[in-house]
Amino acid sequence: MFTKTNKAPVKAKKSAAKKPALPNDKTGLEQAFLHYLENNLGRDLPSNPEYQLSALAYVVRDRLMQNWKKTWQTYNENPTKRAYYLSMEFLMGRSLRNNLLNLGLDHPVKEALDDLGLAYEEIEQQEIDAGLGNGGLGRLAACFVDSCATLGLPVMGYGLRYEYGMFRQMIEQGFQIEAPDHWLGHGDYPWESQRREYARIIKFGGCCHSHEDSSGHLKVHWEGYEEILAVPFDVPVPGYKNQVVNSLRLWHAEAPDAFKLSAFNAGSYFEAVAEKQAAENLTMVLYPNDSSENGKELRLRQQYFLVSASLQDVVAQWCRTKGHDFTDFAKFNVFQLNDTHPSLAVAELMRLLVDEHHLPWDQAWSITTQTMAYTNHTLLPEALEKWSRHLMARLLPRPLQIIEEINRRFLIEVACKWPGRADKIRELSLFDEHGMVRMAYLAIVGSFSVNGVAALHSELLKEGLFNDFYQLWPHKFNNKTNGVTQRRWLAACNPGLRHLITDTLGNEDWITDLSRLAALEKQVGNKAFEQAWFDIKQANKQRLADLIAREVGVQVSTDAIFDVQVKRIHEYKRQLLNALHAIHLYRQIKLGNTANWTNRVIIFGGKAAPGYAMAKTIIKLINNIAMMVNNDPEIGDKLKVVFIPNYRVSTMEVICPAADVSEQISTAGKEASGTGNMKFMMNGAITIGTLDGANVEIRESVGDDNFFLFGLRAHEVQAKLGEYYPQSYIDADADLQGVVDLLRSGHFNPLEPGLFDDVIASFMAPHDPWMTLADFRSYVAAQEQVAQAYKNQQAWVKMSIVNSARSGMFSTDRTMQQYNDEIWHLTPVNVS
Repeated sequence: MFTKTNKAPVKAKKSAAKKPALPNDKTGLEQAFLHYLENNLGRDLPSNPEYQLSALAYVVRDRLMQNWKKTWQTYNENPTKRAYYLSMEFLMGRSLRNNLLNLGLDHPVKEALDDLGLAYEEIEQQEIDAGLGNGGLGRLAACFVDSCATLGLPVMGYGLRYEYGMFRQMIEQGFQIEAPDHWLGHGDYPWESQRREYARIIKFGGCCHSHEDSSGHLKVHWEGYEEILAVPFDVPVPGYKNQVVNSLRLWHAEAPDAFKLSAFNAGSYFEAVAEKQAAENLTMVLYPNDSSENGKELRLRQQYFLVSASLQDVVAQWCRTKGHDFTDFAKFNVFQLNDTHPSLAVAELMRLLVDEHHLPWDQAWSITTQTMAYTNHTLLPEALEKWSRHLMARLLPRPLQIIEEINRRFLIEVACKWPGRADKIRELSLFDEHGMVRMAYLAIVGSFSVNGVAALHSELLKEGLFNDFYQLWPHKFNNKTNGVTQRRWLAACNPGLRHLITDTLGNEDWITDLSRLAALEKQVGNKAFEQAWFDIKQANKQRLADLIAREVGVQVSTDAIFDVQVKRIHEYKRQLLNALHAIHLYRQIKLGNTANWTNRVIIFGGKAAPGYAMAKTIIKLINNIAMMVNNDPEIGDKLKVVFIPNYRVSTMEVICPAADVSEQISTAGKEASGTGNMKFMMNGAITIGTLDGANVEIRESVGDDNFFLFGLRAHEVQAKLGEYYPQSYIDADADLQGVVDLLRSGHFNPLEPGLFDDVIASFMAPHDPWMTLADFRSYVAAQEQVAQAYKNQQAWVKMSIVNSARSGMFSTDRTMQQYNDEIWHLTPVNVS
């Protein structure tokens, strides 16, 4: 059994006919580029940059393909345990720059293009962000698969190939307007390869019939179902300069019979293709609005489509070499469930083993509970998905039966643990009192590992949200603090800092071992190094200032503090608190309280879910504040407020290196981890934040002097529930009174009366779970410390260096190594 990671790496066997490697020097790359531009695309220089991007992508793809084949050969020729990462999101962003970096081709490619009189940066801007995710969950998954490839871990990602991303956000008169994000509508996606030979049939609807066979075993048949074809498209995920290229397999939905000729011949032209269109709707768009029944049904279909196709794929791979002998299946396979979305994998693996391969229930359950591992990403009970029994009975009758049987057997175990405790039976049942299936509970019951994603988050799961399960199975629960990949979030997006770090340390080993950044602290006090650090930050701020001017039409000064909060718009993340502080600063300027002032640019970015009215109103409030502030000549450069539209990965790659201050201000006890905080820290931004999520570990790492702390602690928030009176904070604070009065007066919405009444009512309500006003005074005080600290640029640069130098533990390389050491137990591979 593969349970240790200190074995010698698995090596690839030599192939019979060794093919020459493709040239990676400047001349060879230049010739390959011209070949594709002229012979594949029929273009000459100069040409449209979009054609140049296609030609360059084909050049890079060729080199990826060689290593991709070698990696698959290594896995296939050497039986080794593999992990499968199931996620509804993979927010990959653009791939060109990351692929060039990991292949070691970034410098020679830029030199080759320069020889041809072409600008790499202009070509890169033509690439569209892949619309395969929404926010932090999907970006984390992308970082995870990057680190697994760099560590040589045999891990395959499974997701959905959405044709439309979440949406393209536009701001019109301050309002969020959603437009389709048809990212696949810009032509072929050059990084994917269709693998139609591995297509799978997914079942929906119908009914189930059971009978006993001649041996007395119960057999269940799922009949009368609708079939949808899951067609895989594979995307290469290269490790950093190690020749490993893992796979991200994305499933696309199709109808088994794409065209009904009989209907066409009968004159029913629309009916002839109706089935095709209905099937393709399943993977048409990321995360449909589930406020309607149709939206809920589509989302449930998407989740089952993902897990059924992926598990069928893994089981089929097993059967190709092992037949129907599943004795060692759990020794060679492990599934990581990224949040509750793939929880149906528990029921689906049971269905495949019991119904398709005729294993006894107990053997199938033993395999399932040894191969499933669950990562929880939320402390908000309302974010834990539930599905109605009625909907599941109609769409997934057989998986529902299996869940019911899992629940029956599980509640017997609960009764043994707590005899006579009907309350425990009720509280732990996989079905709540309304008949809703609790998907997180299914994941916990069916998994051998349950992990949180930050130390505080994992403790709160054990103490609160999942306490009963923790009492039942304490051995299942563990923590895996999140991270981000330094290859994209430092080496690729901040080339100036990359070169300074490499020149200072004497090598690029930090790109695969971020802990080596600790040596940068020795440079504190080195005037030349500190000046170089400052100059790089200023250049990055100018790049962001240029983006703001282009996209928002606002001119900002790089001498001001760049105070950044970019993330999904949600009440618990408290963009509203930041907006109230912006009003406070505006008011202080108008009152003439500007002695010893520090200029500030407050930068917001993020999308609100289309059905989330309060979040969308907060976006409108921010934009109205910005309109008032930015057009007031009395304010000038003292304060600017900016909302950058359509926040996405490629935008963050510009924002992150430029930030001076990282806003991580969620209500304590509400954020599971956060990863934006890590990206900013890695690039030398200083955090202002609550003790929430991974902020706790960031502060422990950098020390009190390099972190601006404010706000209630998680236990204090909990203690105030039922005893929170927002008006008392207003009565005790003249500044807060002034801010609220300005809002109430309609100062920021003179032509839109009553527009922000719901926002005011939300933070004035005693039942406000985010306790925005309770943290206002502490937040303002911390921001005053920020403003004064920024005046001493030498001390600020020192804090910036320390934050970057101590970011080593926040690499996903460390995170994935812990997943492997403590959960997966995979043997790294060596692709030679």
